[in-house]
Amino acid sequence: MGASPIFPGVPLRAGMYESFYLRAVAPDEPVGAWIRHTVHKRPGRAPRGSIWCTLFDASRGRPFMHKTTSDQLRAPAGSWIAVGSADEIARAGRDTAVGASAGAGASGEGEGPGGGENARGGERRPDGARLTPGDARGACGPARWSLRFTSREPELRHFPREWLYRTPLPRTKLSSPMPAASFDGTMEIAGREPIRLRGWPGMVGHNWGSEHAERWIWLHGVGFEEEPDAWLDVALGRVKVAGRMTPWVANGALALGGRRSRIGGFGARGLRVAETADGCTLELVGEGGLKVHAQVRSPAQSTAGWQYADPDGGSHDVANCSIAALAPG
Repeated sequence: MGASPIFPGVPLRAGMYESFYLRAVAPDEPVGAWIRHTVHKRPGRAPRGSIWCTLFDASRGRPFMHKTTSDQLRAPAGSWIAVGSADEIARAGRDTAVGASAGAGASGEGEGPGGGENARGGERRPDGARLTPGDARGACGPARWSLRFTSREPELRHFPREWLYRTPLPRTKLSSPMPAASFDGTMEIAGREPIRLRGWPGMVGHNWGSEHAERWIWLHGVGFEEEPDAWLDVALGRVKVAGRMTPWVANGALALGGRRSRIGGFGARGLRVAETADGCTLELVGEGGLKVHAQVRSPAQSTAGWQYADPDGGSHDVANCSIAALAPG
């Protein structure tokens, strides 16, 4: 895959953020996982890493959420990113392989530098997670996972011109190293049975930049009932220029029938966006007269609310739901 980490080469004086993330959803029930590995760097300071783990299960209501932050941040050979304890990353893979419990206590919410707890001994363990082009393993509070993934799809570069990835604007860059992937492995959350992933569809994504967009929507659809090999991956954003908000701009692609069609672009006309707290309705336009009408709705109480920080000290409130329903608008 063409993706590579940006943060190791960023000068000390610069500020930046970076994120490698994965999404996997059960093919036959409303259950999904969303795991992020992020870098946050203030100007003049060393970068810090965070692990974000979210498990969605519509039958249980509110998602499980946990975040931990560490000064231990690396890009080991053969890996995209590693955050936290190297020993715990290795242990997570061994433990989940034999179905060990991640910890004691009910699933819940958490944010901060807390560590996982060992159900067998009750001692605190340091958190750690690693993501490579073929597997993800880690521990984040009461959650542990050991996942493998494969993809036949080449990387999706959302911007239509490669030079846009080298210029200061846009300030947010994004790509999907695996816009459609298949996941196998185990995920464990304290207080529930281990979750076995067997051919779960999903994706692996990557974004980075000097600041987040003022407003954005990222939409990824996979595992369609009538077109199991189809996928949709599109990002929409609005930015502030000279104190004024720009219109929405979309960039991405639709894969259907073995053909990938580009969506949006900076000069595309006809884009329409209607957003609410639990979903959105989109009219997207693409190459060759392509039009995509999409309606997205999240199950009740199944949206996760996170806060994303900018390198300049600002922040954005973000809603995410990996088990939202995607249907024609």
